[in-house]
Amino acid sequence: MQFNDIPAHESVKSRLRAMADSDRIPHALMLEGPQGSGKFALMRAFAQYIHCTGRQPGDTDSCGKCPSCIQHAGFGHIDTHFVFPVVKLEKMTYPPVSDDFIEAWKDYLTTHSFMDFSAWADSFDKKNSQPITYVTESDAIMRKLSFAAHGSRYKIVLWWLPEKMNVEAVNKILKLLEEPWEDTIFLMACDNPGEMLPTIYSRVQRISTTKLPDSAIAGILETERGLSHDDAMAIAHNADGSATAAFRSLAAQSDEKEFFDLFVYLMRQAYQRKIADLKEWGANLAGMGREKELKFYEYAVRLIRENFIYNFKLPQLNYLNSAESAFSTKFARFITERNVEKLIEVFENARIDIAGNANGKIVNLDVAIKVILLLKQ
Repeated sequence: MQFNDIPAHESVKSRLRAMADSDRIPHALMLEGPQGSGKFALMRAFAQYIHCTGRQPGDTDSCGKCPSCIQHAGFGHIDTHFVFPVVKLEKMTYPPVSDDFIEAWKDYLTTHSFMDFSAWADSFDKKNSQPITYVTESDAIMRKLSFAAHGSRYKIVLWWLPEKMNVEAVNKILKLLEEPWEDTIFLMACDNPGEMLPTIYSRVQRISTTKLPDSAIAGILETERGLSHDDAMAIAHNADGSATAAFRSLAAQSDEKEFFDLFVYLMRQAYQRKIADLKEWGANLAGMGREKELKFYEYAVRLIRENFIYNFKLPQLNYLNSAESAFSTKFARFITERNVEKLIEVFENARIDIAGNANGKIVNLDVAIKVILLLKQ
């Protein structure tokens, strides 16, 4: 991983390079910020930058070609150690450590430049278990770090989500952070610093990262997934600065296509006042299950807002994919200042009622009837 592989965060990259170039790297450094902003990728790039033997004065990135860089690319650098949350599987008689899942971890990193805790948790055979870092990890780290660095000046521990340590692990790691080896650097990436115990949090130097701009996320989607610029920007806008959320949204696009079709059918049948068709529509939506109903109404609120904004003829303010945009060219004129807030209220109230275990068929038909009345305002 190189700095050039990671969009945005130029000020953070500059600070990290300055630390390495001046040989003033803190023994424990933590990037903290929202999930999906690329913190762990930055730490991986920083570790490679530190270990790179082909970097020349004035270079702003690792060379990508020297033996150290090649080893980093294959997750096999001898002086780089990974720590990450794991799950104790049924067959295990002892609390596991990261090395027990190192091959699965390497496979995960190969396909996930931006980290997703939920996706990592789902990769374990034991579902519905939350990965954590056990006390045994502390002993494993101490064992590894007790040996001198082999091919580099520094041994580096790349630690993903240190806030997932259990209390016993915290107490042992504390000693390492208070009395570090001179040739050891801890590089941590933390999503939720509020979950860390103050004893650990106060002993690391911290750098905050921000959410990714929409343009950066869209660029990733265009480059890595081949999306058009308009579709990529639509997903990026709704991802709220998280590449992880954008990839999840992309994976769920089949649902969004279904929601789009449901929305279009609702609006067309409501405009024509076809009550029988709308009753069937409500029953079909209810048959999809409560979770899908909730997500549909979230989607409907977004599309109503986007169609209202569409009327202002300012494309830079709209975040619609190509199918939504084609529909909005004719539909947006029906969403005006007279009904936009009322329509949003109808959908939001429906979501609240569904979440409260109301009868989906009744709620959905009620929504359809209200839409009939509001489209004529």
